[in-house]
Amino acid sequence: MNRRTFCATVATIPVLASVGCQTTDDDQPTPTDGTDDTSEISVETVVDGLVVPWGVTLREETIFVTERPGRIQRITDGTATEVANLEDSTRTGGEGGLLGLAAHPTNANVVYSYQTYATDSGRANRVLRHDVAADWSWTVLFDGIPGGSIHDGGRLFIHDDALFVTTGDASDGGGAQNPDQLNGKILRLTLDGAPHPDNPFDNAVFTYGHRNPEGLAQRDGVLYTIEHGPDEDDEVNRLTAGGNYGWPETTGESDRSEFVDPVVTFSDIIAPGGGTFYDGPVDAWQGDLFLGTLAGEHLRQIRLDNDSIVNNEPLFEGEFGRLRTPFMGPNQQLCVTTSNRDGRGNPSATDDAILRFRANRS
Repeated sequence: MNRRTFCATVATIPVLASVGCQTTDDDQPTPTDGTDDTSEISVETVVDGLVVPWGVTLREETIFVTERPGRIQRITDGTATEVANLEDSTRTGGEGGLLGLAAHPTNANVVYSYQTYATDSGRANRVLRHDVAADWSWTVLFDGIPGGSIHDGGRLFIHDDALFVTTGDASDGGGAQNPDQLNGKILRLTLDGAPHPDNPFDNAVFTYGHRNPEGLAQRDGVLYTIEHGPDEDDEVNRLTAGGNYGWPETTGESDRSEFVDPVVTFSDIIAPGGGTFYDGPVDAWQGDLFLGTLAGEHLRQIRLDNDSIVNNEPLFEGEFGRLRTPFMGPNQQLCVTTSNRDGRGNPSATDDAILRFRANRS
């Protein structure tokens, strides 16, 4: 079936039952005594006509999404309504733009975004604080993150009453190894934008040695980052305060004790854009990590047991093109944004879209 036709319609497929499967050394699933799930999954288009949707957050079960050129859209009843326009102050081109989005956990009038902008010396990145009640007006919350035409990081995530921020190395791999620099890091801020007082280096840095992390997800109080490797070794990493994750000294597993090994590595480049742990109505997906893949053009399903890989497989290969940001949407349905208008895809007239995977019980 043509991918573009499929994306614009409602399709029903059997759920891919990874429950009770284990992965052998050659990455082929083998059945065990698990129970099959006879549910079906409807793949629906929530909204289309977006331009590189990147960051997503929910406020009272309403989806808000950034578009990389510099807009924030509210999604209701299949329609996108612009609520903020930052195009004049957003530097686009390459991988920068208006990227991550996160809602304050208790103040309904506060939303954070991550923006690439122009300075006299080039590009930089910053975190903005939006006042929703004042027409989404914004002020700078945290500044000084190095920027580049590639590797700008950009994911925002609220966890344990702190704002976590991923930053790319901005094409300066050596800076990723310096805890005093902000590129190639996971930052931890208070919700007021100050370096978190429990950080390990008396600054905003939580972990270091990252190349281009574009995803954050948490399960059972543990935070994971999803990041791009060079020509191999895209990674999922479990974050520990003060941890050195190796870039550019090493990628993938290392025999050097000073580096934290990834939980998952991929030998083939899939370019993961984001991730979320599933907690919805599909029994066979409970607790699994779903990644959007850009180069891989599939939804990646990973099952972890105490950080050991039980299952790791691509779903919907080639059906929707480049997938960037999976998230748990309204009513705990798994959703994902496409990214076919980012300059590296093959967009149709209706791209980009937010897709929803809805369980239909048989």
